[in-house]
Amino acid sequence: MNINKKIFLILSLYFSVIFAACAGTNSPDDLVSYIGSRAKTLSDASDLEDMLKVAGQRKLVLLGEASHGTHEYYAWRDSISRRLIEDHGFDFIAVEGDWASIYELNRYVKDMPGAAGSARQVLEGLERWPLWMWGNEEVLALAEWLRDYNDNLPLEEKVGFYGKDVYDEWNSFTAVLEILRQTDIGGIYSQAADHYSCLEPYRDDIWEYARNAANRGSCEAELEAVVELIREAGPGEDMTDEEFFYLKQNALVVKHAEKFYRKSVSRRDQSSWNSRVNYMKLTVDRLLGKYGPDSQGIVWAHNTHVGDARFTEMYQRGQENIGQLARVDYGPENVFLVGFSTYRGSVKAGSEWGSDMQIMNVPRAMGGSLEALLESTGMENFMLVFDDQDRTHQEFMQPYGHRAIGVVYNPGFDRNQYVQSVVPLRYDVLIFFRETKALSPIIR
Repeated sequence: MNINKKIFLILSLYFSVIFAACAGTNSPDDLVSYIGSRAKTLSDASDLEDMLKVAGQRKLVLLGEASHGTHEYYAWRDSISRRLIEDHGFDFIAVEGDWASIYELNRYVKDMPGAAGSARQVLEGLERWPLWMWGNEEVLALAEWLRDYNDNLPLEEKVGFYGKDVYDEWNSFTAVLEILRQTDIGGIYSQAADHYSCLEPYRDDIWEYARNAANRGSCEAELEAVVELIREAGPGEDMTDEEFFYLKQNALVVKHAEKFYRKSVSRRDQSSWNSRVNYMKLTVDRLLGKYGPDSQGIVWAHNTHVGDARFTEMYQRGQENIGQLARVDYGPENVFLVGFSTYRGSVKAGSEWGSDMQIMNVPRAMGGSLEALLESTGMENFMLVFDDQDRTHQEFMQPYGHRAIGVVYNPGFDRNQYVQSVVPLRYDVLIFFRETKALSPIIR
């Protein structure tokens, strides 16, 4: 039975029964020794060799994180990414960040015209909360390494660094109009500005637009019209393919951001979550297309976006994610999903959206959770590479709560931060740390 049929067979067998009948009824005692026998200790990047041999042959490698503020997740994703680029020729990294602002880092690592003088200059210029998520020393180190790596390569072979999220719509809005004003490809600037005037009054509060759209009408058609104008006009004589790609992607950000905000207010289902996910997947698809038919990409995102949603309680709520969509579209044999987890430590987060950054305690994981189970092995840091043996092991094929911390976090309510998951199917690899520490934000 090939892996595609196997995944869908297990999906149909497990998800009609397991999450309703088995969640919270696990008996992990017999599983601890099994996990210990399967775990590979992690001390440094050389311990990743066996995993990288497999991952390096895939079209997409998705690297997760159990929070947006943990040093070890960023540092090990950095190590994995460098090896995939150096040893296997991967073409780009796409992160859960904003297109227009992160593109300035892409300009820098490729030494493109108009690039900043350093990665630090770019990261210190970030404006949208949460600033620490990309404005940190860990990302700075990777960006400077990428700049050095790219220095002796022709532009078309330089490794890129891109944001793929739907937020930061106003920077993209401004970029579209400014580029069209300067170039006026196809003579479309005036038409595009007229279409964008629909959204212009809501610059100070996009959520006001979303609340009003149901009654006053949305700008959906106008923003789609700008994308079509740009598509039909093409790059023209004075614009490179790279510049045109940047322009069109900014127009797509504006279009999909409008949909995300509008659905967030008007719908009481998972459509806003899924619209954001589908845009991020679209961006990854477009980057693969940009780099050619044999391209390979690396994605950085939260575990909730990376680990296949079909094998979590997210599936029961109707939520999709990039890991799921990539496996379906490209085949699981062409996609490699890596999750990360920790038992305890500290994290950078905010107490509410837009609040000041804090170093917060991450308490010992809840009893009965995946993290508690992994900690019971007595091992410090290790990796599990899942195969058919794990995916037919009865105890491991039950759902366990798997901790997921966002940019907003309250340690006092940590027990609410767990996603029921059938872990050997959710990921291809899980990397576990007994204790982790917070990111090192760039001082502003």
